[in-house]
Amino acid sequence: MSELRPIRVLIVDDSALAQKIIRAALIIDPMIDVIGYAKDPLEARDKIKQLAPDVITLDIEMPNMNGVAFLERLMRLHPMPVVMVSTRTERGSDVTLLALELGAVDFVQKPQRIVEFSSDNMAEELRQKVKLAATTKPLNFRRLTKPGNPSPAAPYGAPTNTNKPSIKNALIAIGSSTGGVEAIKSLLLDLPNSLPPIFIAQHMPRSFTQGLAERLNETTQFNVTQAENGQIARDGDVLIAPGGQHITVSKQQGDLVATICDGETVSGHMPSVDVLFHSVAKIMGKRAVGVILTGMGQDGADGLLNMLNAGAKTIGQSKASCMIYGMPRAAAELGATAIQADLEMIPRKIMHALDGISRQHA
Repeated sequence: MSELRPIRVLIVDDSALAQKIIRAALIIDPMIDVIGYAKDPLEARDKIKQLAPDVITLDIEMPNMNGVAFLERLMRLHPMPVVMVSTRTERGSDVTLLALELGAVDFVQKPQRIVEFSSDNMAEELRQKVKLAATTKPLNFRRLTKPGNPSPAAPYGAPTNTNKPSIKNALIAIGSSTGGVEAIKSLLLDLPNSLPPIFIAQHMPRSFTQGLAERLNETTQFNVTQAENGQIARDGDVLIAPGGQHITVSKQQGDLVATICDGETVSGHMPSVDVLFHSVAKIMGKRAVGVILTGMGQDGADGLLNMLNAGAKTIGQSKASCMIYGMPRAAAELGATAIQADLEMIPRKIMHALDGISRQHA
């Protein structure tokens, strides 16, 4: 899409009032042009063919077909950037997480009273996420390397045995933002649950991180939880930082323990990937693997460099496989990533990095 013309947006929502309010919020920005509306997915299908929008805003609850079912078909047949509009209900959170897994770029929480959507903060959030979505590559266009194909970046190579017993006293730390829900699920599905503990900092509101943990616990073979302060992390555990709080790692009587704390945002975020990575560098040193995934901004770059300097293995997601090549780019430019790899190759890189840790400390 040319940077010189406005972003063409199609609003898909069954409420005429919601369409009007969303349009008003978007067109304040001269670089956003609302080119049409659709009241349900069937009409949206025709409007996409007629109008060729750059971005779609998609409601979840609609007649004829719900937004998530439409999103799944869209990403399979005609992938394009989508920003979901969800309610603040618990069910809404679950459905929004499913949409992110299917390839939606991001979401905006729709208030119970749609007129509240016109508030300055919500309207600005919507505009920024639509503009961000316009820069992304949809799911089907991002997967350029088939699983099992050799990766061009191979310093850590492929593991010799992906089902070997867990390496003791080691840890994997992962940081991600936009596009991270899909990326994290992909990684966990391709990793054995005999691994050392995995700590994750994903930029997401607290109302969604609990649901994310529950969904990953149901769909992967790991024991996935939203981390609690003082929680001991054991082999096969995945601990996700609560939204709105930082997560760090400590050792107590030989156990790896999660510390959850409030405070100021770091690198613009809470939870901050930098906060997690810095703590891992301090506590784990050479016995850690750091992975930075898709996301906007620079959070995690400094912390990953600290991990690398402490002797940890560090991996960045490749530009070709990122929804947003922001955080991995910042880390790469800082010299913090020992290798970059396509998303589907990262599990093999993690396993080989753990092999290296095991050999070094045998």
